[in-house]
Amino acid sequence: MIVNERIVTYINSLDTGNSALLEEIEKEARAAEVPVIRREMQSFLKVLLMLAQPGRILEVGTAVGFSALLMSEYAPEGSRITTIENYAKRIPIARENFRRAGKENQITLVEGDAADVLKEMDGVYDFIFMDAAKGQYIHYLPDILRLLGEGGCLVSDNVMQDGDVTESRFAVERRDRTIHARMREYLWEIKHHPQLVTSILPLGDGVAVSVKNSRKGKL
Repeated sequence: MIVNERIVTYINSLDTGNSALLEEIEKEARAAEVPVIRREMQSFLKVLLMLAQPGRILEVGTAVGFSALLMSEYAPEGSRITTIENYAKRIPIARENFRRAGKENQITLVEGDAADVLKEMDGVYDFIFMDAAKGQYIHYLPDILRLLGEGGCLVSDNVMQDGDVTESRFAVERRDRTIHARMREYLWEIKHHPQLVTSILPLGDGVAVSVKNSRKGKL
């Protein structure tokens, strides 16, 4: 928790919830200890989608399909979502959840390691949601930038690692030092990249929102 727990609890107490099916899928996921985006992040994602009105969405990290389904409900009518997942045990669950929601034609699930899948992808996406292996964000970035259209929005979730990212590497458990270093590198890169304008927010476990703007520095 990187924000005062009482504040988060109060904010979430005001939440209006999701559709009955999404509530059911979230309950099932939490019971199975599958990570699902936090309530405050869900609300934030809804607002971003309503503002951006993306036609083509890319998600890196499907899990059981909760966030893809959430995005499908708040993206414009006719929008298309492509989502990537590598964990074999979760793929059939995600596909079944898409079927339950009647979204098989709107959401395309691509199986495989995102590092490999992204390299093979082409086209332009208006909105990209990153919620996969945190130590890999920095490795995904070149292809993410290639796929993100001008004016497109990149949302990177869970970038604070429960606040550890702010600590010295020597204050972090040895086993976590690689991911710690990679996330710090990623955050520095998206804040200083010549094509991105980025804000890092202490929401949930930290979220970075970036907009691709090739004119940055020329304005």
